[in-house]
Amino acid sequence: MGTVRDAVIVAAGLGTRMLPASAYMPKELLPLVDMPVLHHLIFEAKEAGCDRIHIITSPNKDFTSLHQDLNDVFPKYDKGSTHLHPLKDVEVFFHIQHEQKGLGHAIMMARNEINGPFLVLLGDNILTTNHSALNEFKPSIVSKNLVDLFDRHGQPCASVYDVGIERVSAYGIVSMDDEVITSIVEKPTPETAPSTYALCGRYIYGREAFELLDQYTVEEFGEMQSIELLRHWMDSGNLRADVLTDSVAWYDSGVPLEWLKSQIDHALRRPEYAQQLHQWLKQRFD
Repeated sequence: MGTVRDAVIVAAGLGTRMLPASAYMPKELLPLVDMPVLHHLIFEAKEAGCDRIHIITSPNKDFTSLHQDLNDVFPKYDKGSTHLHPLKDVEVFFHIQHEQKGLGHAIMMARNEINGPFLVLLGDNILTTNHSALNEFKPSIVSKNLVDLFDRHGQPCASVYDVGIERVSAYGIVSMDDEVITSIVEKPTPETAPSTYALCGRYIYGREAFELLDQYTVEEFGEMQSIELLRHWMDSGNLRADVLTDSVAWYDSGVPLEWLKSQIDHALRRPEYAQQLHQWLKQRFD
């Protein structure tokens, strides 16, 4: 059994930027062409060795469809539904965040069910190199690589992604000494950014995170509570970064234009759609 068994998927956000669609379907269940975001994340967590999946949700969201076995619901379904059942071979826990108070507060909802280090995934962010046909689906290994980094050093860690200088003002940007994070600047201007590497929604926290979040309270730090937690580890030289390569696609289902681009980018890389979509786009722009 691996060292990191628990994965916390934070899916409690209201999704206001995706209204009115998010009023009918959680943004975490929006499909990337034909696979819901949350499926990608659960499979990624399972690939990383996690067999206890904690989904942080809000009172008005419904994720009961995750429990469906498509072979039972659609007897003629023929796209590999057996190996695409996201909750097969895992325990799943749903935790309700009744007030939207940021990432740190959301994680605290799972406190009583977690006893060791745990993986954290933001529920509207896909990070993947997988663009295979659906019946050949392979999970993202981004979280697996993060777990491997944790196993080597026994320290909290985060995935970081080069977003380019023009996009740094939308993210928490880090500087690094080798793979050790040495500073975090939240949404800097291009002139003040310490680098172009952004925190991108994948973390491994030690079990002590819950006690530290008691210290860095949401009442004092608000939605920056989780950043203060990272800075606590950083200040003692104990926060490491896994730098993602540009072969990893970062898709965000929480922003309309970004999600539209994501659909097109992913479909253009899918073998069953690429040629026809490329031809159609070429006709549209000729």
